[in-house]
Amino acid sequence: MRENGRVTSATRQPETPASTVPPRLIATDLDGTLLRDDKSVSPRTVAALAAAEEAGIEVFFVTGRPARWMDVVSDHVHGHGLAICGNGAAVVDLHGGPGAHRFVKVRELARKNALDAVRLLRDAAPGTVYAIEQTYGFNQEPDYPKLHMEVPDILLSAEELLGPDGPLPDEPVLKILAYHPTLDPDAFLTLARLALGDRANVTRSSPSALLEISGPGVSKASTLALCCAERGISHEQVVAFGDMPNDVEMLTWAGRSYAMGNAHPDVVAAASGRTVANNEDGVAVVIERLLAELP
Repeated sequence: MRENGRVTSATRQPETPASTVPPRLIATDLDGTLLRDDKSVSPRTVAALAAAEEAGIEVFFVTGRPARWMDVVSDHVHGHGLAICGNGAAVVDLHGGPGAHRFVKVRELARKNALDAVRLLRDAAPGTVYAIEQTYGFNQEPDYPKLHMEVPDILLSAEELLGPDGPLPDEPVLKILAYHPTLDPDAFLTLARLALGDRANVTRSSPSALLEISGPGVSKASTLALCCAERGISHEQVVAFGDMPNDVEMLTWAGRSYAMGNAHPDVVAAASGRTVANNEDGVAVVIERLLAELP
């Protein structure tokens, strides 16, 4: 199912203090948050996730990663099997295992919006190079650096890739990756948001000047809000974890939220609490405490 409309419910409103509401769902980022720097899930974290599910608390992985990179946690999705990928652009059922996942919900970036974003950002930041992330395919410009763990399907300019007569199959574009070799990452993010306005949602999760451009209104927060609404779960009942700017909206929306000890300053400002770093199992530390507090 494709969806690309705006979701306005991903704005937290003051209600009952979240600390008095038992959690029903844990939403956690992966890289820099749940995963250690070596991309492993520690035994302590595995045990904490299992204990949360046993206590009736759903665990959702909410990541910028594409579905095909979810093998690191596919053994830990438990009953529902769902993960939010591509910064909210897709909800994926991981039960089939690596390479056999099923897209449950897709919130695509329209080709016109994508082409507008490419043009406007090229004008605002000369030297920007692009890659295109689709539901299954990955394509890039020839000068785009080797930042990812895969070989692109096609090497062409973004305009050729996205054009009406381009070589890309008719499958949804989930996001554009925009890289600049010299700009400061935060400055690049600010510049891009000003240049693109409401044509797309722009964020970043990399320490380099690599931006992630999704459809208007598409974010981890808005897709998480949709998934929670389908389950009758309010934002007050959600506990969220993150470390980078692409987590800010989710941490602001959730009733309780935690910035990792290694988090970006904007994430620290957005979260309602802090935990220790990802290499110290900061997510597990909080989950253990939450479970100990349950009646």
